[in-house]
Amino acid sequence: MARQLEEQIAGRFPVGQRLRVLDVGMGQGTQALRLARAGHQVTGVEKDPRMLGAAREALAAEPEGIRARVRLFESDGRDTGVHFLPCSFDVVLCHGVLMYVELPDALLAGLARMLAPGGLLSLLVRNGDALAMRSGLAGNWAGALGAFDSDSYTNRLGLDVRADRLSALTGTLAGIGAPLHAWYGVRVFTDTASDEAEVPSDVDALLAVEERAGRTDPYRQVAALLHLCGVRG
Repeated sequence: MARQLEEQIAGRFPVGQRLRVLDVGMGQGTQALRLARAGHQVTGVEKDPRMLGAAREALAAEPEGIRARVRLFESDGRDTGVHFLPCSFDVVLCHGVLMYVELPDALLAGLARMLAPGGLLSLLVRNGDALAMRSGLAGNWAGALGAFDSDSYTNRLGLDVRADRLSALTGTLAGIGAPLHAWYGVRVFTDTASDEAEVPSDVDALLAVEERAGRTDPYRQVAALLHLCGVRG
């Protein structure tokens, strides 16, 4: 996903431009810190105090120049209009958040308002068109049958959450003034790997295959996650 994001940023903004980035639901700050290391000004928003603490700890270990480029806030992202002016950011990330939001349209509209004209909105969502894949590949046939006509699932944390379909999000992005510009699949072949799995010795080949599949039909259509990139008109 990081490579996909880099591709979109490189294709949209001049080389060397220092971007204003908002990362909503930043988790432990992986993408926020990576972009700050690349020279961008990053604002991170996270509602989970444990995740926010981990992000602050990771940030504290960075050189002072990188620390100065990062601001962190505790929030669920739905009050961005209170904290930030419209058109305040060149890039807005919302990765792994929509599955926890029952009605995401208002959140997405608020994020789009934060984007400057020509800005990039990057979403990572559970693929509602491929919910049967994980259960099916695991041999859970009852679970796979139930997933075909559902937009909800139980995640690895045991939480009941929701998935999004590409067609519906395409319409939503058009409606909020940030129409879909590009989309990718994420975790096409690796979704069944356990969280405790060790990094394999051939990880470079694994990433090459995943990256190729994530941009190629029909493989990206059955990925566990979708990475959608909208552009503010």
